[in-house]
Amino acid sequence: MATQSLIPAGDYRTTYAADTTIFPTAGSRYAVWAGLALLCLAPLVLDRYWLSLLIQIGYFAVAALGLNILVGFTGQISIGHAAFFGFGAFASAWLSNNYGIPVFFAIPLAGIITTAVGLIFGLPAARLKGLYLAIATLAAQYILQDFFARANWFTGGVAGTAADAFSIFGFSFDTDHRYFYVVLAYLVLTFVLATNLMRSRDGRALVAVRDHYLSAEMMGINLTRYRTLSFGLSAFFAGIGGALYGHYLQFVSVEGFGILLSIQFLGMIIIGGLGSIMGTLMGTAFMVLVPEAMGWLTDAVRGSALDRALALKDNLSFLREMAIGLVIVLFLMFEPDGLAHRWRQIKAYWKLYPFSH
Repeated sequence: MATQSLIPAGDYRTTYAADTTIFPTAGSRYAVWAGLALLCLAPLVLDRYWLSLLIQIGYFAVAALGLNILVGFTGQISIGHAAFFGFGAFASAWLSNNYGIPVFFAIPLAGIITTAVGLIFGLPAARLKGLYLAIATLAAQYILQDFFARANWFTGGVAGTAADAFSIFGFSFDTDHRYFYVVLAYLVLTFVLATNLMRSRDGRALVAVRDHYLSAEMMGINLTRYRTLSFGLSAFFAGIGGALYGHYLQFVSVEGFGILLSIQFLGMIIIGGLGSIMGTLMGTAFMVLVPEAMGWLTDAVRGSALDRALALKDNLSFLREMAIGLVIVLFLMFEPDGLAHRWRQIKAYWKLYPFSH
């Protein structure tokens, strides 16, 4: 129990609102506010390279949050999440380019359109499970990829399409220092939304479907409805994340939404922790920073005695790709509950120290 909650002994909650509060302790509340304050100061002290990494973590975390709702909270499986991520990017660019809708409104509208597409694919998938569901989502990945390549009116075809910069009242967020605040705002909004969703009746129903679908059905929970709903929610967050991605790069291309990106999304939630809101952000940060760390390592090793002794030469460039797969395997073996579980254990240890046995 100590690893699940840091509420002091004897602190009993007497109301439903108190029992479901987002911040169970004052320390957690202050830590979150302090973290947000530091992030708001980041553009003042960090250069474009580090801001670019933080922006990547932001829009990938929003999309990975949707996948965690589907996989971690509902117990479904999807290996086609990148296709919905790409659909959100193309939809937002299409709305702003063809209908003159401001990007401020195009991003949430892209999320809604992507939700509709997710529900379409979710209806047949809601009656499948296991390997059959995985194949169905893989089919969705390739169907949407083919659609991206052929629908010139929507995506620009294989040539891609331009996306306008985010702007409000004529003020353009066209630099990393400015766009960082846009991504941060959407990140906070979506994570608060998901946290509140999981504390609602529908959120608890999704968890019940995951834990024991037969018991959930006996309690009156409509399995088909909530499984389909989970696909829609997953697509919504993927669409928002994809729209943020497209307007950050200001160009959207078909090649960026392949099966490899879907595997990376799965890696984010596995490493962070399935069924954990905070773990989604931790796993995304880990997956974004590990390739960069491997890049620094390969630069340090290149031309050294170790490089010459092992005759690595050009093979060093493949270490970044190998590291991602290796990290996923190691986490599945040694930390299957993810970084969020380890973080809870660390907090519980110091909370009870020196009596942490």
